[in-house]
Amino acid sequence: MTEKEKMLAGELYVSTGEELMNDRINAKKLCHIYNSLEPDNYEERKNILLKLLGKTKGAFLIEPNFWCDYGYNIEIGENFYSNHNLVILDPAKVTFGDNVFIAPNCGFYTAGHPVDVQKRNNSLEYAYPITVGNNVWIGGNVVVLPGVTIGDNVVIGAGSVVTKNIPSNVVAVGNPCRVLREITDETSHSQRG
Repeated sequence: MTEKEKMLAGELYVSTGEELMNDRINAKKLCHIYNSLEPDNYEERKNILLKLLGKTKGAFLIEPNFWCDYGYNIEIGENFYSNHNLVILDPAKVTFGDNVFIAPNCGFYTAGHPVDVQKRNNSLEYAYPITVGNNVWIGGNVVVLPGVTIGDNVVIGAGSVVTKNIPSNVVAVGNPCRVLREITDETSHSQRG
């Protein structure tokens, strides 16, 4: 089994092999070009993202700067918007549903390193998928860690660190991120979380 196959299977793998290094360099080159384009060059920006990302739907916009490890493990739904400075470490699949809005300076990190010092010092790492449902709003400076699923119709408050799954129809905030309250018909029209 190659290191890439191990990575995609969720097993411990070494990321410094030639195949994975080449994949990352390709993604970084495309991100660099993307981030260097004139702000009004929407067509070329979209074309680069279509080359880079694993799956997209019709309407999407990612404001520069945007960085990812591989790109091919990222899937975005319809009407996806991310503000500036999105970072997605995608050795595992990162899937966003429809109508996802991401504020500036957010990170989605599927990659991690073993707690065991010997394994970590031998350059082993792991990657677990991240899934974000439909109709999700993620506030600024949010970090989502490996293996997390965020349900549908969720608001994640600014500055949160999401370490565990978040159910649908809630506002969740904090470090670690916890459910603050359910979103009901009475509260869904509030200006603030």
